[in-house]
Amino acid sequence: MAGTRAAAATASAGSSASSGNQPPQEPGLGELLEEFSRTQYRAKDGSGTGGSKVERIEKRCLELFGRDYCFSVIPNTNGDICGHYPRHIVFLEYESSEKEKDTFESTVQVSKLQDLIHRSKMARCRGRFVCPVILFKGKHICRSATLAGWGELYGRSGYNYFFSGGADDAWADVEDVTEEDCALRSGDTHLFDKVRGYDIKLLRYLSVKYICDLMVENKKVKFGMNVTSSEKVDKAQRYADFTLLSIPYPGCEFFKEYKDRDYMAEGLIFNWKQDYVDAPLSIPDFLTHSLNIDWSQYQCWDLVQQTQNYLKLLLSLVNSDDDSGLLVHCISGWDRTPLFISLLRLSLWADGLIHTSLKPTEILYLTVAYDWFLFGHMLVDRLSKGEEIFFFCFNFLKHITSEEFSALKTQRRKSLPARDGGFTLEDICMLRRKDRGSTTSLGSDFSLVMENSPGATGSFTYEAVELVPAGAPTQAAWLAALSDRETRLQEVRSAFLAAYSSTVGLRAVAPSPSGAIGGLLEQFARGVGLRGISSNAL
Repeated sequence: MAGTRAAAATASAGSSASSGNQPPQEPGLGELLEEFSRTQYRAKDGSGTGGSKVERIEKRCLELFGRDYCFSVIPNTNGDICGHYPRHIVFLEYESSEKEKDTFESTVQVSKLQDLIHRSKMARCRGRFVCPVILFKGKHICRSATLAGWGELYGRSGYNYFFSGGADDAWADVEDVTEEDCALRSGDTHLFDKVRGYDIKLLRYLSVKYICDLMVENKKVKFGMNVTSSEKVDKAQRYADFTLLSIPYPGCEFFKEYKDRDYMAEGLIFNWKQDYVDAPLSIPDFLTHSLNIDWSQYQCWDLVQQTQNYLKLLLSLVNSDDDSGLLVHCISGWDRTPLFISLLRLSLWADGLIHTSLKPTEILYLTVAYDWFLFGHMLVDRLSKGEEIFFFCFNFLKHITSEEFSALKTQRRKSLPARDGGFTLEDICMLRRKDRGSTTSLGSDFSLVMENSPGATGSFTYEAVELVPAGAPTQAAWLAALSDRETRLQEVRSAFLAAYSSTVGLRAVAPSPSGAIGGLLEQFARGVGLRGISSNAL
């Protein structure tokens, strides 16, 4: 199949050139959140009830990707590859300009890639194979579930039922494991060699070198049976050629505590002494030298510090000099995984390094729709349990506005000569913000509270700072870019909070017997740092 250069095209099973025209009516974030909070996305239901809304969301994502990239589409029309992956899986090939819209020549054989995916998907939990979702400096940033274990390969129907807490047809169209393969279970590793071998081929095809595992377990255990595994405990060491990073991060259940604490992540520390937690943090030393982080203290970090430090690590990997890609995964790949994929996408966008033509509301729509909704995050279930990891992701943006999270920082160090005397630019950027009161969001009628919490990081001002003449234009541009980063992330967060509070926010809190809506609003506003919410905003 030929590649697709999509701007506003409907992706068919193959691909087609797009005209570049936007849809007559663009679906908004409110409509997206309404659909998201109503039902979990399933690829096979795209043409059923609510299918028109889903199709609008899918088309909008393709149009937004097409603004800055040439890409091919891997068809997953009825969930044939994976029931909880997008029906139109975007394979970004390279950044494009307006002139290249109609001259796109794909470098990918989609049919060959699709065949490799079909063969490799059995290696991963729920068939959630390694899928590229971000392209940065020619590198693929990928997501997936963890490796499947015996419990899934040989009992997938029953496994998916009790693992998800109910019926799950994600494996309905997956080919059966043959009796010959089943006979190999006792002692022979041929089946694992086969399916994980295809998984490794896919990783190599995508030039992935770094694999970041967010699981707090070595293997997921349900009812005394290992239902999933992970690369770090593969007995045959099939993944020894990859750089494996074990960076355990609390699962979605932990985020109920976040909500119960009025959405305050500062001071919220995970209990690492629980029986099922057996995966220690493990990062090769050569990857940690430049970060100035004491990794031995990771069990003492609160949720803010832990998320910040893990994001710094991921950014350092994708911003390294080599051309190696990155895979991020947790267990099923639809809670913790989209959290970090979304933060990576927004952080790099805020630096002006990816999706360069998208506005704050557009990048927000893209990451909510593609990284969360279309990749199967179960928002309805999570909200019913108070596990608000989705909300945490976007509220957390206030903690990553500073220079220390900028990929431009590393690039500037590589490109600019050393300076003599005075402040370094790093010194300047670490100066804390003067109290400037609230920052009014563009496009919303409430203000953000700039919190001086232990986890919040300040940024710089230009006041009382004198730059030396040498390289001043370049340095000033760099400083301006960092200032723009903060503004852009604040606008994204503001837009999200406005839309969330008017659609999902009240549903996230169980109504009190007295029906005291005012109390619910007060709890939500206090937790997320909103002030002066007007009645028409809700």
